[in-house]
Amino acid sequence: PLPPQYGLVFDAGSTHTSLYIYRWPADKENGTGIVSQVDSCTVDGPGISSYADDPAGAGASLKPCLDKAMKIIPAEQQRETPAYLGATAGMRLLREQNSTKAEQVFAEVSKAIGEYPVDFRGARILTGNEEGSFGWITVNYLLETLVKYSFAEKWEHPQHTEVFGALDLGGASTQITFQPGVTIEDKNTSIFFRLYGTNYSLYTHSYLCYGQTQALKMLLAALHQDSPSPQQISHPCYPLGYQENVTVAELYDSPCVHAPNTSSPTEVLTVTGAGNPTSCSAAIQKLFNFSCGANRTCGFNGVYQPPLRGQFFAFAGFYYTFNFLNLTSQQSLSNITSMVQTFCEKSWIELVETFPQEEKYLHTYCPVAIYILTLLLNGYKFNEQTWSSIHFSRQAANTDIGWTLGFMLNFTNMIPTEALEQVKGQQPSLWAGAVSFIVLAI
Repeated sequence: PLPPQYGLVFDAGSTHTSLYIYRWPADKENGTGIVSQVDSCTVDGPGISSYADDPAGAGASLKPCLDKAMKIIPAEQQRETPAYLGATAGMRLLREQNSTKAEQVFAEVSKAIGEYPVDFRGARILTGNEEGSFGWITVNYLLETLVKYSFAEKWEHPQHTEVFGALDLGGASTQITFQPGVTIEDKNTSIFFRLYGTNYSLYTHSYLCYGQTQALKMLLAALHQDSPSPQQISHPCYPLGYQENVTVAELYDSPCVHAPNTSSPTEVLTVTGAGNPTSCSAAIQKLFNFSCGANRTCGFNGVYQPPLRGQFFAFAGFYYTFNFLNLTSQQSLSNITSMVQTFCEKSWIELVETFPQEEKYLHTYCPVAIYILTLLLNGYKFNEQTWSSIHFSRQAANTDIGWTLGFMLNFTNMIPTEALEQVKGQQPSLWAGAVSFIVLAI
């Protein structure tokens, strides 16, 4: 038999980069339904968008993970191993701030990957719609709702299975993707594909700046601007007894927040935890505009969203924070709310004693947990009844859930898709011209 084939995908997120190594049997028809994750590797250091002023550093950071991959993939197969790098909202923001710097970062990461004996197919920024859709494909591929190996020993579209929706929370954006029960009214939020002979019309939207890192930044900026004293910020979401210093420049270094003209960049702000979950929740709600225009359903900030439908997988940031707080085992919403409240009331001393190894991010778990609840309930409009349809999960079938697998399946044509595109018909005038041309020719 032919040796298995491999594929590499870098997920260049806003806070860090991961490399995923996939494998599939070469002799299977279309390699379908059997791609598995062999390994993954977390790149040391921050996301590639943080290397705006040191682009070569972004390239160098990828090498240890590439070295690891070269030890896993047999030498004689490396040259035909497709390798991709996809960047998400961190690079979308950098491109908005300074497109030249974004291009330099891409040039350097491409140069670094190009030094390895792989079939490098390019580095690029995914659109929010692609990020959402590929995550949806990954979830449903792994849960075998798109295709299943039948008793007749062939790959078939499974009958009577419901597809799952996908909820993704990154550092700089969040995505919601599902198959609605109604026609999608806003074509910017729809994506259509045909997979294994079945048509899917999906709703998808990506909210830039509403990933957890940027949301915490927007929250701190709002608290700063509402603070009675310009250098002191009382933070209701941070634990009592916690204190940190942040400069104005650090706080306002992102397009998601706009610095007030009054403050100088070098000014140091002292942030002090107040441990008040009720005020925390109120402050977080102000980051969103939940009102919808007349007669339309929406998510938030006026973005159209059809009514939720079906079961959902919530992964990435949704999973990590809820897993830390032991909230991923299908607890009831009231249970979760009270557990978050209890956690948010713990003092900094108590938290550090309980979780000494988590100290770096420990102060963020309360605001992020309340942020997740606000986003899911007020933003995406889940409620007491539909809450039980959300499954918090990092993996399915021993494979990490995210956009990378769906991306690779699509770009190596392992999923017979009839193009991951809103299907665009030709304009009528072209048809008319073509028809008359054919008629004349005959």
